[in-house]
Amino acid sequence: MPAEVLAQSHCYLLAEDADLAEVIPADRRARAIDELTAPLLRFGTGKLQAPDGFPEHALGLLVIKGLLLRRVAVDGRPGVELLGECDVLRPWQNDDVPTLPLSSEWSVLSPARLAVLDETFATHLAAYPELASRLFERAVRRSRRLLVNMAIVHNARVDERLRMLFWHLAARWGRVRGDGVLLPLRLTHTVLADLVAARRPTVTSALSELSRQGVVQVVSDGWLLSGTPPSDAR
Repeated sequence: MPAEVLAQSHCYLLAEDADLAEVIPADRRARAIDELTAPLLRFGTGKLQAPDGFPEHALGLLVIKGLLLRRVAVDGRPGVELLGECDVLRPWQNDDVPTLPLSSEWSVLSPARLAVLDETFATHLAAYPELASRLFERAVRRSRRLLVNMAIVHNARVDERLRMLFWHLAARWGRVRGDGVLLPLRLTHTVLADLVAARRPTVTSALSELSRQGVVQVVSDGWLLSGTPPSDAR
């Protein structure tokens, strides 16, 4: 089912995204907060589609809150990418002219709030080059995270791929607590299978083995990681 637009409003972007606000010098920050507003869309879960009348020349959609998934399949074999807070998306942008049997889609995994970086925002952005630099920095980080995920799937053992994946995701979303590191993402076995390039039944078996070893446990609010991240010491 498509992800419905639950509400539309406006937001003060730098008040929503502290990481962006901190790159503006303190003496200019209050003015920047007032000037850099953006339309705000709230989406429910489901397939993400641009609403009618969407400004196609917008810089993109900035994720304020929520978890999204991009799935690309080549000849039926999928590759997926998890996206969340601080990422910039352009779901309406077409891929390069395909020379392979390619399909792609965007989905909202948890209710999302997305700021539209429209032409008005772009006009004000010219006065704050620090923000443009930070947005480019995020784009580079996103590409580097994808490369790490590509490296993970080359591991021969699916249980090791999963363990590496969980710790890779924990670097961004993990929360340290007394009994380990909580990864507060509700990811289905199907999504995990796509992320590690494995079959879902194999992933289910591998998760059972990791749980038996006590290194990855499913909990009510996500996944609990115990011990230390994988290393080459072994």
